[in-house]
Parts: sequence; structure tokens; C-alpha cells
Amino acid sequence: MNSLQQRMKDLADQVRRHRHRYYVLDQPILSDAEYDALERGLRELEAAHPDLAEPNSPTQRVGAPPVDLFEKRRHAVPMLSLDNAYSEAELRDWEVKWRRLAPEAAPNYAAELKVDGLSLSLRYEQRQLVEALTRGDGETGERVTENARTIADIPLVLPREAPEFLEVRGEVFLSRKRWEELNRQRDARGEPRFANPRNAASGSMKLLDSREVAARGLSFLPWQVLWPEGTAENHAQSMHLLGAWGFGVMPAHAEGDLDAVLAFIAAQAEARLTLPFDTDGVVLKLLDPALQERLGTTDRVPRWAIAFKFPATQVTTTVLGITWQVGRSGKLTPVAELEAVEVAGSTVRRATLHNADELARLGLKVGHRVFIEKGGEVIPKVVALVPGEEARDLPAPAIPEVCPECGGAVGKTDDEEVAIRCLNPECPAKLVARLQHFAGRSALDIEGLGEALAEQVVASHRFDQPWEVFTLLTEPLLGLAYLAGLERMAEKSAQNLLGALDEARRKPLSRWIHALGIPMVGARTAELLAEAYPSLEALWVADEARLQAVEEVGPKVAAAVRAFAAMHPELPGRLVSLGVHPEPPAPRDLTSLPLAGQVAVVTGTLPTLSREEAEATLKRLGAKVTGSVSPKTTLLLAGDKAGSKLTKAQELGIPVRDEAWLQALVPGVLEKGLDGESEPIG
Repeated sequence: MNSLQQRMKDLADQVRRHRHRYYVLDQPILSDAEYDALERGLRELEAAHPDLAEPNSPTQRVGAPPVDLFEKRRHAVPMLSLDNAYSEAELRDWEVKWRRLAPEAAPNYAAELKVDGLSLSLRYEQRQLVEALTRGDGETGERVTENARTIADIPLVLPREAPEFLEVRGEVFLSRKRWEELNRQRDARGEPRFANPRNAASGSMKLLDSREVAARGLSFLPWQVLWPEGTAENHAQSMHLLGAWGFGVMPAHAEGDLDAVLAFIAAQAEARLTLPFDTDGVVLKLLDPALQERLGTTDRVPRWAIAFKFPATQVTTTVLGITWQVGRSGKLTPVAELEAVEVAGSTVRRATLHNADELARLGLKVGHRVFIEKGGEVIPKVVALVPGEEARDLPAPAIPEVCPECGGAVGKTDDEEVAIRCLNPECPAKLVARLQHFAGRSALDIEGLGEALAEQVVASHRFDQPWEVFTLLTEPLLGLAYLAGLERMAEKSAQNLLGALDEARRKPLSRWIHALGIPMVGARTAELLAEAYPSLEALWVADEARLQAVEEVGPKVAAAVRAFAAMHPELPGRLVSLGVHPEPPAPRDLTSLPLAGQVAVVTGTLPTLSREEAEATLKRLGAKVTGSVSPKTTLLLAGDKAGSKLTKAQELGIPVRDEAWLQALVPGVLEKGLDGESEPIG
């Protein structure tokens, strides 16, 4: 056997082993992207050297053999896999290939998110759900009908307008929120964590007690209908009908030619990180069912569909060390130093571990292999150990007994608090973090004042508080000389920073309140405080009772504002002396708007709007938007999977509306801004 044959054999053995762990044991030790790369490498070698390919290569199988816990059933129509594309060029190559078989056909596609879960086929007879089969090896699956019956968005009975006999295929998945809840429960029981929602969904469907499955809170989204002979609905029409019959509806989809699909892919590349479920790509399908039938399939994949894969959001890597960062409040956060790895298009060398309790729950030690991911967060995080790593004999990480930056004492400032904090009020690391927050995008957005410069500024001992950097503007020539003397600060960069500081002096009051770093006051609370108190002077003299009258401000937030004001009583006057004049919120006449006086909450997944877009629309229609349902709430805007907020609203008799109702209010109100000038919607 030559070296190339040996390489192909080794790859085939690895693919078989990892398929078994993924499909049968539900304990993968590679991320999906790493497994895809492994299988792709084998396919490429086999394509280049077909004479050396094994006749029983794992690339010739769709999945893995079904396990022995459930009754086996053959699929009436095999559940094939999909070819993958990783670039625009590969998608265009695929289009060229199928058009050779149908050159006169128009390339008109349906594109929708590829949900990362467990594939399931549902068979209906006399409109009753009679069988649910997993994909298995594509030819034969496991019968999990009783487990499927526990999933709320799988209808048990179809309406009269549906065909008597029908097969619906789709994906069982677990929402990210529910996955996190299950992991907290497993932590409390000392059980291994689910590495990702896909593993949790797959493991749940293999449980023998359907009552346990029901407790997991699974969901289902369809992606194919096998219609009775003579029915000719295209894919988009099919998905619309299923939604009307009680199935879940894909939150994002598109139709059109390849350019339209590429635009959809680009839009979803970032938007997908905020979805309530995991998605690893976009599936393209030719819309025309007659064209699908004409193109047919290979022995492995349909010729009329392909999956475009996004850069991986979850990968495996090795922990090289654990360091501790000090935040602006003194909080000590453990950070995993990692072997460099690509995640979602960027190189990652560090990942947050949140706090010491999280470190203990993970059982993480230096040398462990771990799953890391970028979900809705910009900062990568460690989510679980790779199965089997917990058995390795490695030294436990030390919890700091003193601040790693200043050497000061550490402890907890609240008996209920998890975090350990540096108790030294003069810790330079705190000031660096506060200065970074002060200049950050969500605060004053001072371009040029990043981490490296903040560290130098603090090390110079020239400033005791973040706002003192504005003293550089009181004597511009001296300020310019100071900045230009810092490392990697040319005169032009120093001038630009002074210009950014000057611009920040007139930024909106809400941004200034957020920038100050008042504990428990985020961007949204800062907006509400700015609306209630149009100047810092007014906010500084408000007592706790008056502060609590502001929407979403409770006793703890009010106490935090008063404590910060008491700690810095001179601040409003000091800012005036530095030429700082925050812009108060513009007065608005909301009385004529359709939702004036309403207090609204948004919950669930809406068909076309993100939660942020829905909240912005409600505000522009005159409503106040809050984060939780209370007796003050007058309106709940609800989408799919609304959950406990919907239940509470119904108990309180609060009106519940949907997105269609909201969109009906938009014409004539949002086409123009409140000042009458033309303004884009959203």
C-alpha cells in the first residue's frame, strides 16, 4: 500500500469513527466544521484518485447505522444528504453543473436557513400522525413516534384541506435558551454538559421515556414535503401551507436567482448569531418540482439542492492556560488562553469563562480539549469539555487570593454574588476598563481611544477618572504634545483623538449616562433616565423614590444611581468646567401617535422582524417598551415560542397582538419622520 492509499484509508477510518460518535453515541469530539473538513478531504482524494477509493468508503453512506434501542423502519423515499458549498464560486459551479442537464430551465431558487438539529420524517395517514422516523443511515431510521408527539409544533392532526396521506420532513432542534437551561440543570446534578443544542436535541429524541422528552422542550421546523402523486406545489408554497396547518415557520427565507440568494446569505451571516436556534448554513433548492424530478439524485445527494456552509461558530481547541482579567467594577473574570483556532471567520486565542463558579462547573483544567463558540456574543466562550477529557489527570487552576493586577485584596462585595472582585479602589486595571467602556461604541464612541492607548494613559498617572481625559482640551497644545509623546501615537493620530474628544462633549445625554459606568445602568436604562431627567444636574439630585418612578428602574438600580452620585457629587459641575454639554433628548409630541401611552413588551420569534426592530417600531409609534410583563404593561407583541411572558399577559388580561397587527399601523405613520421629512423605515 503506497502513502496515498494509506492516507485515504486513515481518513476513511477517522470518518467512520467520528460518524459513529456523532450519529450513534451522540458524543462527538469534533465540531461539525472539523468533521465536515475531514470528510471533504476524503471526498476530494477519492475524486482525484477513483481507482484507489475503497468500495465501502463511508462517503458512500448518508449517515450511520441506527442504534438498537428503537424499532427500525425503512424510509419510503431515502433521506439523502446534501452536497456542501463554502464559497460563491462553489455555488456558481454547482449551478453550471445542473444547468448542463436542463439548459433551458430558469435558475429560480428557494433559500432558507439550515437548522442544526436532528432530521425527522413524519408520516400522516387519514391526516393523523402515525409515524416519525429519524434519518438513520438514510435508508433505515429509528421509529420515535411517541417522542415526536411531545413536540408542540408537530401537529398530531392535519386540517381537512390537507391531503389524507402526507410525509413531512424537517429538523428537530433545541433553542439556545432552552439548551442553556438544561445545562444549568445538568450542572446542578453533576452531569456532563451538552456541548451544543444539536447534541441535546439528538440525545433527547433517543430517550426511551417520552415524558422526559416532553420536559426537554424540543421544537421542529419543516424543510420538505413529499406530496401525493398529482400534487405540484413548489417549495415556497409547500412551506406556506405547512405554516397554516400548525407547523413552525422558518424565520428567514428568500426566493430568486443566485444573486438574490447570495444577498440573502450575506445578510444572514451576522443575523444568524442573534437567532434563538443554531444554524450552520443556508439551503438552496430549485423551486420548480418538475425540474427537481427531472434532475433527480445521485446515490447520495439530490442534484437540485445544495447547502452553503457558514464559517464555524463552534470548534474544538486546547486550553493552554487560564488568566484573570480585572473589569471596571473590579470583577475578576477567568479567561482561557487557547491554541489559536478559526471561529466564525476570525482567529480566536482567548475565550471567557465568566466566573470561578463557571470554571468549577465546567471542571476545566489547563491541557483540556474544549468546545468553544461564538453565538450571539462577540467574545468567544467555552461551552463544554470534549467527551472523555474529564478523566484526564491534570492540575486544577488556582483561584486568585490577591488581585492579579495590583496585588490588592479580593473578595465578594455581596453575600449573594458569584463574582470575586478586587477591593482596591485605586487598582489601575479598573481605571483602564472604565476608560475603555467610557470611550466604547455604545457609550461616547471616542475613536482612537482603544485598549492599548487606555493602558498608556492610565500608566502615566495623569488622570484619576475617565472624564478627566477632557482636560487635554483645556490646553490643546499641551494636550497634543502629551498624546504625541505616547507610544505609537503620531501627531496626526493625536490631532484626530483631540477632535474625537471635542465631538464627544456634545454627545446625547443618554450616551453620557451610560458612559459613566454607573453599576446596573446599561444603554437602555440610560435612555430612560435621560428622558426623565434632561440634565446630569437633575439626575444627581433625584432621590431613590423619584428614580423608581422611571420605567424599568427598580430599588437596586435607583440605589446604584444614588450611590454613584454620592461618590462623585462634583461631577456635573466638573463636566461643565471641561466644556461638556450633553445633548438632552429632543422633545417629542407623542400624543397623536397610535400607541401613545402604551407600555409594550415584545416576546417570541416574529415572522420578519427581529426583536430590536419590533421594539424600535413600537417606540416610533409612541409606545414605551419594557423587558418584562407587569401590571403596568398594556400590550404584548408576541411571536412563535412566546413562553412565560405570554402566559403572564393572559393571566393579567393584557391584550396580545402579532406582527401583522403592528405592520398594519405602520403605513402613514412611519413613512415620514415625526418632523415630516422623508425617513427610512426600521
